[in-house]
Amino acid sequence: MAMLEDLIGQYGYIALFFLLAVGIVGLPVPDELLMTFVGYLTSIGTLNYYLSVVVSFLGAMSGMIVSYLLGRKVGKPLLWRYGKWIKLTPDKLDRVETWFNRYGPWTVSFGYFIPGIRHLTCYLSGTIGMRARKYLLFAGMGALFWCVLFITLGYMLGYGIEAVTEDPIMPPDVPLP
Repeated sequence: MAMLEDLIGQYGYIALFFLLAVGIVGLPVPDELLMTFVGYLTSIGTLNYYLSVVVSFLGAMSGMIVSYLLGRKVGKPLLWRYGKWIKLTPDKLDRVETWFNRYGPWTVSFGYFIPGIRHLTCYLSGTIGMRARKYLLFAGMGALFWCVLFITLGYMLGYGIEAVTEDPIMPPDVPLP
Protein backbone atom coordinates (compact mmCIF):
# COMPACT_ATOMS: atom_id res chain seq x y z
CA MET A 1 0.00 0.00 0.00
CA ALA A 2 2.90 2.35 0.73
CA MET A 3 4.07 1.96 -2.86
CA LEU A 4 0.62 2.93 -4.18
CA GLU A 5 0.56 5.92 -1.85
CA ASP A 6 4.00 7.02 -3.08
CA LEU A 7 3.06 6.58 -6.75
CA ILE A 8 -0.15 8.55 -6.43
CA GLY A 9 1.54 11.17 -4.25
CA GLN A 10 4.30 11.60 -6.82
CA TYR A 11 2.44 11.21 -10.12
CA GLY A 12 -1.21 11.77 -9.16
CA TYR A 13 -3.80 11.05 -11.82
CA ILE A 14 -1.29 9.56 -14.28
CA ALA A 15 -0.33 6.90 -11.73
CA LEU A 16 -4.00 6.24 -10.98
CA PHE A 17 -4.74 5.72 -14.67
CA PHE A 18 -1.86 3.31 -15.27
CA LEU A 19 -2.29 1.39 -12.01
CA LEU A 20 -5.89 0.65 -12.90
CA ALA A 21 -5.10 -0.21 -16.51
CA VAL A 22 -2.38 -2.73 -15.62
CA GLY A 23 -4.41 -4.03 -12.68
CA ILE A 24 -7.33 -4.88 -14.96
CA VAL A 25 -5.01 -6.58 -17.46
CA GLY A 26 -3.93 -8.86 -14.64
CA LEU A 27 -0.94 -7.48 -12.77
CA PRO A 28 -1.34 -7.75 -9.00
CA VAL A 29 -2.70 -4.32 -8.09
CA PRO A 30 -5.20 -4.23 -5.20
CA ASP A 31 -7.82 -2.36 -7.23
CA GLU A 32 -10.55 -2.03 -4.58
CA LEU A 33 -8.06 -0.87 -1.97
CA LEU A 34 -6.56 1.58 -4.46
CA MET A 35 -9.96 3.05 -5.30
CA THR A 36 -10.94 3.39 -1.64
CA PHE A 37 -7.61 5.10 -0.95
CA VAL A 38 -8.25 7.48 -3.86
CA GLY A 39 -11.62 8.28 -2.28
CA TYR A 40 -9.86 9.05 0.98
CA LEU A 41 -7.45 11.37 -0.86
CA THR A 42 -10.43 13.20 -2.35
CA SER A 43 -11.92 13.65 1.13
CA ILE A 44 -8.79 15.40 2.40
CA GLY A 45 -8.45 17.53 -0.73
CA THR A 46 -5.36 15.89 -2.23
CA LEU A 47 -7.29 14.77 -5.33
CA ASN A 48 -10.45 16.07 -6.96
CA TYR A 49 -13.41 13.69 -6.58
CA TYR A 50 -14.87 14.11 -10.08
CA LEU A 51 -11.52 14.06 -11.86
CA SER A 52 -10.60 10.92 -9.89
CA VAL A 53 -13.79 9.20 -11.09
CA VAL A 54 -13.11 10.17 -14.72
CA VAL A 55 -9.44 9.12 -14.64
CA SER A 56 -10.28 5.87 -12.83
CA PHE A 57 -12.99 5.07 -15.36
CA LEU A 58 -10.64 5.75 -18.28
CA GLY A 59 -7.87 3.65 -16.71
CA ALA A 60 -10.22 0.76 -16.00
CA MET A 61 -11.68 0.89 -19.50
CA SER A 62 -8.20 1.00 -21.06
CA GLY A 63 -7.25 -2.16 -19.18
CA MET A 64 -10.52 -3.82 -20.15
CA ILE A 65 -10.04 -2.97 -23.83
CA VAL A 66 -6.49 -4.35 -23.82
CA SER A 67 -7.71 -7.56 -22.15
CA TYR A 68 -10.59 -7.86 -24.63
CA LEU A 69 -8.23 -7.43 -27.58
CA LEU A 70 -5.78 -9.99 -26.16
CA GLY A 71 -8.65 -12.44 -25.77
CA ARG A 72 -9.77 -11.72 -29.31
CA LYS A 73 -6.31 -12.24 -30.83
CA VAL A 74 -4.82 -15.12 -28.82
CA GLY A 75 -7.60 -16.42 -26.56
CA LYS A 76 -8.92 -19.45 -28.45
CA PRO A 77 -5.57 -20.76 -29.71
CA LEU A 78 -4.18 -20.47 -26.19
CA LEU A 79 -7.16 -22.25 -24.63
CA TRP A 80 -7.14 -25.02 -27.23
CA ARG A 81 -3.44 -25.57 -26.71
CA TYR A 82 -3.10 -25.20 -22.92
CA GLY A 83 -6.65 -25.66 -21.69
CA LYS A 84 -5.95 -29.26 -20.73
CA TRP A 85 -3.54 -28.00 -18.04
CA ILE A 86 -6.39 -26.26 -16.26
CA LYS A 87 -8.87 -29.04 -17.06
CA LEU A 88 -10.63 -26.99 -19.73
CA THR A 89 -11.55 -29.61 -22.30
CA PRO A 90 -13.06 -28.66 -25.68
CA ASP A 91 -16.47 -29.79 -24.34
CA LYS A 92 -16.16 -27.54 -21.28
CA LEU A 93 -14.95 -24.70 -23.47
CA ASP A 94 -18.06 -25.08 -25.66
CA ARG A 95 -20.31 -25.01 -22.57
CA VAL A 96 -18.56 -21.91 -21.24
CA GLU A 97 -19.00 -20.25 -24.64
CA THR A 98 -22.71 -21.14 -24.76
CA TRP A 99 -23.25 -19.83 -21.23
CA PHE A 100 -21.22 -16.69 -21.93
CA ASN A 101 -23.12 -16.00 -25.15
CA ARG A 102 -26.33 -16.01 -23.11
CA TYR A 103 -25.25 -14.18 -19.94
CA GLY A 104 -21.91 -12.67 -20.93
CA PRO A 105 -22.86 -9.00 -21.19
CA TRP A 106 -24.32 -8.92 -17.69
CA THR A 107 -21.43 -10.99 -16.40
CA VAL A 108 -19.09 -8.28 -17.67
CA SER A 109 -21.04 -5.59 -15.78
CA PHE A 110 -21.64 -7.44 -12.51
CA GLY A 111 -18.45 -9.50 -12.61
CA TYR A 112 -16.60 -6.22 -12.23
CA PHE A 113 -17.32 -6.36 -8.51
CA ILE A 114 -15.72 -9.78 -8.03
CA PRO A 115 -11.90 -9.78 -8.07
CA GLY A 116 -10.61 -12.35 -10.53
CA ILE A 117 -13.93 -12.57 -12.37
CA ARG A 118 -13.48 -8.95 -13.47
CA HIS A 119 -10.23 -9.90 -15.20
CA LEU A 120 -11.49 -13.17 -16.65
CA THR A 121 -14.64 -11.73 -18.23
CA CYS A 122 -12.58 -9.27 -20.26
CA TYR A 123 -10.50 -12.01 -21.84
CA LEU A 124 -13.49 -14.32 -22.31
CA SER A 125 -15.49 -11.59 -24.03
CA GLY A 126 -12.77 -11.24 -26.62
CA THR A 127 -12.16 -14.97 -26.88
CA ILE A 128 -15.77 -15.84 -27.67
CA GLY A 129 -16.08 -12.91 -30.08
CA MET A 130 -18.57 -10.70 -28.24
CA ARG A 131 -19.28 -7.67 -30.42
CA ALA A 132 -17.02 -4.79 -29.40
CA ARG A 133 -19.87 -2.29 -29.13
CA LYS A 134 -21.85 -4.55 -26.79
CA TYR A 135 -18.73 -5.29 -24.74
CA LEU A 136 -17.87 -1.61 -24.38
CA LEU A 137 -21.42 -0.75 -23.29
CA PHE A 138 -21.62 -3.40 -20.55
CA ALA A 139 -17.98 -3.00 -19.49
CA GLY A 140 -18.46 0.75 -19.31
CA MET A 141 -21.56 0.44 -17.13
CA GLY A 142 -19.77 -1.88 -14.71
CA ALA A 143 -16.59 0.20 -14.64
CA LEU A 144 -18.39 3.48 -14.01
CA PHE A 145 -20.53 2.09 -11.20
CA TRP A 146 -17.47 0.36 -9.66
CA CYS A 147 -15.36 3.55 -9.78
CA VAL A 148 -18.10 5.72 -8.29
CA LEU A 149 -18.91 3.16 -5.58
CA PHE A 150 -15.37 2.64 -4.28
CA ILE A 151 -14.23 6.25 -4.58
CA THR A 152 -17.38 7.40 -2.78
CA LEU A 153 -16.87 4.76 -0.10
CA GLY A 154 -13.31 5.97 0.46
CA TYR A 155 -14.47 9.57 0.46
CA MET A 156 -17.12 8.92 3.10
CA LEU A 157 -14.82 6.79 5.24
CA GLY A 158 -12.05 9.36 4.95
CA TYR A 159 -14.31 12.23 5.82
CA GLY A 160 -15.67 10.25 8.77
CA ILE A 161 -12.16 9.51 10.04
CA GLU A 162 -11.22 13.19 9.84
CA ALA A 163 -14.42 14.26 11.61
CA VAL A 164 -14.07 11.66 14.38
CA THR A 165 -10.47 12.64 15.10
CA GLU A 166 -11.54 16.28 15.42
CA ASP A 167 -14.51 15.62 17.75
CA PRO A 168 -14.94 11.99 18.82
CA ILE A 169 -18.20 12.77 20.67
CA MET A 170 -20.28 14.21 17.80
CA PRO A 171 -21.18 11.95 14.85
CA PRO A 172 -19.73 13.29 11.60
CA ASP A 173 -21.82 15.06 8.97
CA VAL A 174 -20.49 13.65 5.74
CA PRO A 175 -21.11 16.06 2.86
CA LEU A 176 -21.67 14.63 -0.58
CA PRO A 177 -18.76 15.17 -2.98
